[in-house]
Amino acid sequence: MSFNPMSARPFSQACENNKAPILAVLQKHFTEPGKILEIGTGTGQHAVFFAGQLPHLQWQTSDLEENHAGIGLWMADYPGENLLPPLVLDVAASSWDFGPFDGVFTANTAHIMSWDEAKMMLQGAAKLLNPGGKLVIYGPFNYNGQFTSDSNAQFNEWLKSQAPHRAIRDFEAVCEVAASHGLGFIEDVAMPANNRCLVFQKV
Repeated sequence: MSFNPMSARPFSQACENNKAPILAVLQKHFTEPGKILEIGTGTGQHAVFFAGQLPHLQWQTSDLEENHAGIGLWMADYPGENLLPPLVLDVAASSWDFGPFDGVFTANTAHIMSWDEAKMMLQGAAKLLNPGGKLVIYGPFNYNGQFTSDSNAQFNEWLKSQAPHRAIRDFEAVCEVAASHGLGFIEDVAMPANNRCLVFQKV
């Protein structure tokens, strides 16, 4: 993540690169009017783009409080009324006492959190979703304990060099934890740059 000198807003090139492919998945699964929680809004780029492209949705941002100012800088220029100011959300500390939501979206969070925190995120999302609501998780995943590319293996080494608890998560483990909280797996979508979108639905 860097800062755009033209606006002083936090800026992620990865967000710019992946927003259109992710939007295609969201358009398929978030078809009805409703309220969506984004866990880990980050810079705010995704939130502004998706809210603008999906005007039938109320897009609720959330993140650690330290990231709210940057999100606010992106939201300041948003002309619509369907993008909501960020909630304070720390997956390990939150009581998850807000909601409910018709959908939950999160991008590039599971490999930044510890595995215990990722499991808490799945549990929390399940708690907040209305029956039939969907959870969409974007990011890299391993399959059968194997990396899907050399670049993902290198990325995993970099993650661990930043913090030992970080790692690309196993698809099968994510599905097992999701299922234990009533989230049924429905789709695995291949995305650019060796990423995936995993889609689950609350029973």
